[in-house]
Amino acid sequence: MDGGNVRASLIQLSVSDAEPMSERRARAVALIRAQEAADLVVLPELWGLGAFADAAWSAGAEPLDGPTADAMSTAARATGVWLHAGSIVERDPDGPIYNTSLLFSPDGELVRTYRKIHRFGFDSGEAVTMGAGQEIVTAASDFGVLGLATCYDLRFPELFRALLDAGAELLVVPASWPERRREHWTLLARARAVEEQAYVLACNAAGTHGGVEQAGHSLVVDPWGRVLAEAGAGEQVLTVDFDPTEVAKARAEFPVHRDRLLGIPAPVQR
Repeated sequence: MDGGNVRASLIQLSVSDAEPMSERRARAVALIRAQEAADLVVLPELWGLGAFADAAWSAGAEPLDGPTADAMSTAARATGVWLHAGSIVERDPDGPIYNTSLLFSPDGELVRTYRKIHRFGFDSGEAVTMGAGQEIVTAASDFGVLGLATCYDLRFPELFRALLDAGAELLVVPASWPERRREHWTLLARARAVEEQAYVLACNAAGTHGGVEQAGHSLVVDPWGRVLAEAGAGEQVLTVDFDPTEVAKARAEFPVHRDRLLGIPAPVQR
C-alpha cells in the first residue's frame, strides 16, 4: 500500500418505509456527490428497500445493471471516489434473489460484487427468501486490498480469516444492524479488526423500517482494535482519515498470524 492518509466517508443513511426508494436513491446520490474530498465512500446494507422490509424485496429486486447500480456508477464517476454502494436486492434471471454488495472504482466501473454468504433470519427473512453467496471477495484498490462482508457476516470469524488469507487489509462491512443488539455490533467490529490486524469500516443504517429500529453507530476501527470514529444513532456522514500503512506495521510489530496452528486434531474421547 502507498503511504499517506486515506479519507473514508461512511454514509449512515436513514431508511424508512415511508420514503419511496426512488427518493432515497436520489438522496443517497446527493450525499455521495458531497464527498468529493473522500477516497472511499460506503453506504449501508439494503438501504434502498430496507433489510427488514422483506415483503418489498421480490417486487423491488434489480439486476446488476438496474437503476440503482446505474445511479451509483454515475455518482462514483462524478465524485471520483471508490464507492462501496452498500447492497441491493439482486435479481438473478436464472436463480433466486440475493443480498449483493456493489463496489465501484472512481471511473464508475463495477469492479466487484459480493453476494452475502451468511443470511440472517433463522427461519424467516433473508434466510428463507434469498440465496446464499458462495465466494470470498476481495478487491485491490488505490489504498490496499479491500475485503467485502455484510452485516450478519460479522458473527462468523472464519469468513474474515479467509479474507485475511486472500490478502485483505481493509474490511468493509455495510449493515442494517438493529438497535436492540447494538453492543454486539461494536464488539464484533472491534474483534474482527484485532483478529485480522486490519482496518474495519462498518457502515450501518439509521431509522426504522419493517418495524425494526436501526442501531446507527457506524464506526472505523484500526488494526489494534481502537475506534477511530463512531457515529451517533441518526443519519449522518462519518468521515475519518487513516493511514493504511498501519496494517503492515501492526502485523510486523505483533506478528500473531505466524503462530497460527492449522489442522489441530480433534480431542480424544475418554
